[in-house]
Amino acid sequence: MTRFVTKLAAATAAVALASVPGPASAQTTQAVDEKTGPVSFANVASVRIGNPGSLITETQRSPLSPGQSKLSPDRTVVPRDDGERNTFGDKWDINLGRYGAQSPYPAGIASRDHNVLAALQQTTVPTASVESNYALIDNGHGGTKPADNTVLVLEGAKSAVNCAAPGKTTSSTSVGKIWVRDETGALRPSGASGVDVKGLKLGPPSFVKNENLSKDKTTSDLTVSRVTAFDQLIRQSGWRDGDVTAVAGWKLDIVTHVRDAANKDLREARTTIVLGGVSCAIPKNFVAKPAGGTGPGAAPEQPAVPGTVPAGGIPPQADGSTRTVVGLGLLGGGILIGAAAMLLHRRRKPVPAREK
Repeated sequence: MTRFVTKLAAATAAVALASVPGPASAQTTQAVDEKTGPVSFANVASVRIGNPGSLITETQRSPLSPGQSKLSPDRTVVPRDDGERNTFGDKWDINLGRYGAQSPYPAGIASRDHNVLAALQQTTVPTASVESNYALIDNGHGGTKPADNTVLVLEGAKSAVNCAAPGKTTSSTSVGKIWVRDETGALRPSGASGVDVKGLKLGPPSFVKNENLSKDKTTSDLTVSRVTAFDQLIRQSGWRDGDVTAVAGWKLDIVTHVRDAANKDLREARTTIVLGGVSCAIPKNFVAKPAGGTGPGAAPEQPAVPGTVPAGGIPPQADGSTRTVVGLGLLGGGILIGAAAMLLHRRRKPVPAREK
């Protein structure tokens, strides 16, 4: 029997309330139920590796009262520290849009910050969105600069969900352009609806340990498609669905054919990467609150919640057990915002802002 064990990366999150609404707005603030109420989640990039291991980066969760949770722009790459490299290894990198002096992208693609957001609107409608550029880098290529090692680029990737009502949910997954390194070694545009490539010059992930493998003979099959089901998201147990759920994101399925110098197949290595995974969920009897003249999608009263919980990882396990270490970015922060709003609602008088 497969044993499932979930461990949370030990970390702390600084949650600061820059401002709180006054008595009038506090009286109209209504928290939602944490376990069954409307909720949304957003994640910039997560990976399922090998036999199997998982690396789940910081996940944003919508607050329990109108507000938003946004990923810090300081998260620019996966893996970003030794803990994540213990899971993901050092052979592959995923750039998340921002870069320094040397670009991993084709010429003309500027450095940019991602925008990863989970929100509860004033109407209590949950929404989530992710916008970014992505570059999958194979450090085993041996190029002199990062762009020489890039095998896949998603330029202008966007994913978004909106759960306005049980019969009115929307989801969208789009990309400006997908670039893939072809058989000549050049990065070329390959459309914007998805990719299915055989024989890509992409070496094995780091968990493949075989001294006889040939870098020249080893290739990978790559499929890039849209996330269409909740179970396709790579998520922690706190990331839940509901009676009605909408999902979006890009899914990369990679099968690496590890071969020796004689072109003999040694093994297959499977890796799944989800980029910009988002979801929203509502109960079957959900009814949005009136917009109050501000219109759908109005800016939330509460400020964005600052803070980050570093993510971690557990390497693939030879015994077949599944262990996952995750970064629950701002899940606690969203709960604290909701609790503060309820406290204001009950007291109906100003409460000084505090840092926790």
